[in-house]
Amino acid sequence: MDWTFTDEQVMLRDMVKKFVDKEVKPIAEKIDQEKSIPRGLIDKIAELGFLGISFPPEYGGAGMGETGYCIMQEEIGRGCASTATFIGAHQSIGASGIYMFGTEEQKQKYLVPLAEGKKIGAYALTEPNAGSDAFNPESTAEEKGDHYLLNGGKIFITNGSFADIFTVFAKTVGGPGDGKMSAFIVERDFPGFSIGKIEEKMGIRGSETAELIFEDVKVPKENLLGRAGRGFLVGMKVLNTGRLGLGAAALGAAKEALALSVAYSNERIQFGRKISQNQAVQWMLADMAVDIYNMESILYRTAWMYDQGKNVTRESSIVKLFCSEALDRVVDNAMQIYGGYGFTCDFPIERMYRDSRINRIFEGTSEIQRMIIARDILHARNL
Repeated sequence: MDWTFTDEQVMLRDMVKKFVDKEVKPIAEKIDQEKSIPRGLIDKIAELGFLGISFPPEYGGAGMGETGYCIMQEEIGRGCASTATFIGAHQSIGASGIYMFGTEEQKQKYLVPLAEGKKIGAYALTEPNAGSDAFNPESTAEEKGDHYLLNGGKIFITNGSFADIFTVFAKTVGGPGDGKMSAFIVERDFPGFSIGKIEEKMGIRGSETAELIFEDVKVPKENLLGRAGRGFLVGMKVLNTGRLGLGAAALGAAKEALALSVAYSNERIQFGRKISQNQAVQWMLADMAVDIYNMESILYRTAWMYDQGKNVTRESSIVKLFCSEALDRVVDNAMQIYGGYGFTCDFPIERMYRDSRINRIFEGTSEIQRMIIARDILHARNL
């Protein structure tokens, strides 16, 4: 099978690479320190079409599919994990549910401005008592004639402090889907919707993470996403794409860590010679390269499968599990190569080390990914 990128995909990769080198990498440290992505950078990302890269042109996108999205996220992840997280929360999970399950009216009203970057999206699933057990929410949506009355709260919502459009999950009360979870499109300006605590985090500090509060929020019936009581299906399908985007950003960060480690090991002199001449350092570089090769291979194979319309539930979990854990190994080796300098804030390895750790937690922990993979294996075996 030929995994060569098309000319269009190569052009996309080169364009994003140039943008990252010019606009993102120079301010990555500032983004981390100031705990915010400049609005000017977000506007430039939107102008280039990056916020809708995967969606068809008729919905404001660039029509590059999941493979194109992963190519873009790899390059963004190479420059700044916080920026990649912002884009992922907006496009990969914030907007993709509307694309996959929305009515034509919902797509025109919400997906088009999201894809064009005129509006920012977010995905609201996690609650204080529904973390790994995210599909058992305490938030409720009570059917009231022509609308639902939404009550409850969400936590750890990426982009939550400034997003315009939210995909929100809540337990349906009354009517179709009673007692089961449903998905809703919620606008920031709906009365009763407010922003709570903004989290202080160890890593991806430029990506804003917020608490959402719903107090008798009237959600029109036409904002039900998919069928009532089918929120679990919506959530799982959305997370399949999110996990691929996360793997792509992890791949980009890993490649950057390796490049930095190679450059540093060829410059650092100890005992009268470059440390790159030491077998211990060479083996660390080799291990990093092995992980990166495997990350790249499974990521783009799975993205291709997704674009072919294949079910990638197991594969996307494998990508998320392997890439998140492999990145930790890569940045840990990079830290070891840099030694004490890597532990200081004078070099980007310290920031990359902090940014990496969240990948094994959000969008489904490593333990949850292993459960999904195992269940799929057992189910397939019994067919």
